[in-house]
This record gives sequence, C-alpha cells and structure tokens, in this order.
Amino acid sequence: MKIAVAGTGYVGISNAVLLAQNNTVVTVDIIPEKAEMLNNRKSPIADEYIEKYLAEKQLDLSATTDGKSAYTGAELIIIATPTNYDPDKNYFDTSSVESVIGQILEVNDNATIVIKSTVPVGYTMSIRERFGCDRIIFSPEFLREGQALYDNLYPSRIIVGAPKDSEDSVRRAKQFASLLVQGAIKEDIPVLFTDPTEAEAVKLFSNTYLALRVAYFNELDTYCEMKGLDTKQIIDGVGLDPRIGSHYNNPSFGYGGYCLPKDTKQLLANFADVPNEIIGAIVHSNKTRKDFIADRIAERQPRTVGVYRLTMKSNSDNFRQSSIQGIMKRLSKHGIRVIVYEPALKKGQSFFDYEVYEELERFKAESDVILANRRSAELEDVADKIYTRDLYSRD
Repeated sequence: MKIAVAGTGYVGISNAVLLAQNNTVVTVDIIPEKAEMLNNRKSPIADEYIEKYLAEKQLDLSATTDGKSAYTGAELIIIATPTNYDPDKNYFDTSSVESVIGQILEVNDNATIVIKSTVPVGYTMSIRERFGCDRIIFSPEFLREGQALYDNLYPSRIIVGAPKDSEDSVRRAKQFASLLVQGAIKEDIPVLFTDPTEAEAVKLFSNTYLALRVAYFNELDTYCEMKGLDTKQIIDGVGLDPRIGSHYNNPSFGYGGYCLPKDTKQLLANFADVPNEIIGAIVHSNKTRKDFIADRIAERQPRTVGVYRLTMKSNSDNFRQSSIQGIMKRLSKHGIRVIVYEPALKKGQSFFDYEVYEELERFKAESDVILANRRSAELEDVADKIYTRDLYSRD
C-alpha cells in the first residue's frame, strides 16, 4: 500500500517507520533538514528504536517537503501535525490539520485520511462535514516520548474512531487497524472501534487521568516536605495496594511535555458547560506545585540558580512545555539569576533570555542551587547544591 504521513514528530515518524516495514511510506514535513535526515536514515528526534530501525531495517521509507506529490496516489494518509493549545481561543490550534486536509483533497479523492493529531472532542465529525469528506477518521495515539516506536511495536491498545452508521468508514477503520497490527511485534493486541467523537474523548480523558496521578503524588510530596515526612516511605506504602500500583508516582516539578498540559486544558475547555470539580483542579494543581517549588528554592536566597536540563526525562530531547520552565519564570520574578545547562540545545543556541552554559563544570561552579527535575550521576560531586524531588530515577 502507498501511504503518506504528514508530520515528522514522535507520532508521525513512529507510525511511518512501523508501516514502512510492509508498505511504501512517504513522510512530509515543512522543514527540509528533517526530510534530509530521514532520507539519510537519521532520526530527527531522540528515540532508540526509531534510530535502530532506520539504521538496520529494510524500510520502504522516504521523506519530502512536497506534500501534494506525496498525497497524490496515496491510499492512506496519516495526519500527525502539531495541534498546540491556544490559550486565547481556549482551544487546540488545528489549522495545520485543516491545511493538510485541504492539500489532500486537491489531489486525491480516494485515500483514507486518518487524523492522529490530538484534537478537541467533536472535531472529526465537524471537519468531515466542513470539507464534505466522509473518508476522514480518527485514531488516538498513546506514545511516550523517547519510546514512540516501541509503543507502536508493543501497543497497549489500538483505537480507531469512525461513524458506526457508515459502512465505508468502518471498513476504512478496520483496514487501518489491520496495518498497525501487521507492523507490531506484540500479539493479541486489544483493538477497539468507536465513533470518532468517543475516540477523541478517550485520548483527552486518558491523558488527564495520567496528569491527575502526577498531580496527586506531587501534592503528597508537597505535604511531606512541609511536614518533614519521608515522601518515599509513604509512596512505597501507598503503591503496595494493587489498585494503586507503583506507576506515575515519582514526584516532579509538575506535569509537562507534548501532551499533558495541552490535553488537560483542552478537556477543561470541553467541560465549559458541564459541572466539574476534578478536571479544573488538575489544571490548577499544576500551577500550585510550580509556585511551591519556586518558593522553596527562593527561601534559600540563592543569587544564581542553575537549571540542569530543560528536558522532562532522561534520554529525551523534548523540553516543550517542560514544567521546569514554569519554575524558571517564577524564580526570575523573585529577582534570582537563572542559568541553563542543556546539551540538547545546539551549540550557541539561546533559550529565551536565560544564559546557556555549554561547559558543565563552569555551570556547576557558578550555581548556588542546581535545579534538577531528575537526578543524574553528572551531579554527584555537587550533591549539596541539588534541589530535586526525584525519588526513583536512575541515570
């Protein structure tokens, strides 16, 4: 099958590589450097499995910046373009999705169009009506940054949303799901077919529940730090209850990254006319946590705070919407100088108005306090300077 994938972030590349094992796949991105890297079998994102598969596997995969040429003749087109949350509109910015759909419809009147970008509840049905196209379906992704291809090879579940009263849409949904199953290594994968609006809701409610867990254990940690209790002892005890478990329980500076901040805000926006307490509290709790962390650091009266890594977790190059950025802004308002050490930044690259240090030793020497969302062996020699709430990470 000839397949086109619009967007080469975690979702786009991982799906492209998965499907290129058995199909002809062309990825599309507006950034020429990304297309060039993929054509040279180099991954533009940090992901061990993507890097390995590009280097070692026989993949029928190419990349281009010419969307129309890629979409022409394609039987399946996956849209995985960014949909960032727009705080002014209180809504996802879905313009990139609509732009791609417009391009597709100019050159292709047969392909199944699968939206993989995260969208508001009700979006797919509205866009089918707006464009007069019943070939558009929705399939949520459940991928972790840095492990996106692994999560496609060993998926927890596959969900595809298509109107159940449309025989053709259901057929297209089943065909797409079969391609994902074919590319996966895991067997007996749970596959669920829903209407598209319900599939959109699954995505937002799933991520908001994960944000709830992060916020819950962060508030547990806030209590412990304020009361002088050992957070780890309590979390270890709580996690022994099998109904709770030991996942998503490591305290941090707040939830962040590609999905949780925007998905929780979008779900809250969808609750605008629906009574709620918990959904709004999850969003508010993240702000409260950042305020608390910044205040605790300010109490030490440092002249310079060093931020060790902007990324959310180890082995990641993503720091979009990382919670530590919220701490940095708050510290700056306290009049504290903030410096950054982040190897994922290109040499000489700045980060807003913060001074970026390329030499780790100089960074450590000039920092009175070093803020580290996750521990690292690189900081063991300055352990007395470290402020972190990390309990379980291993470098």
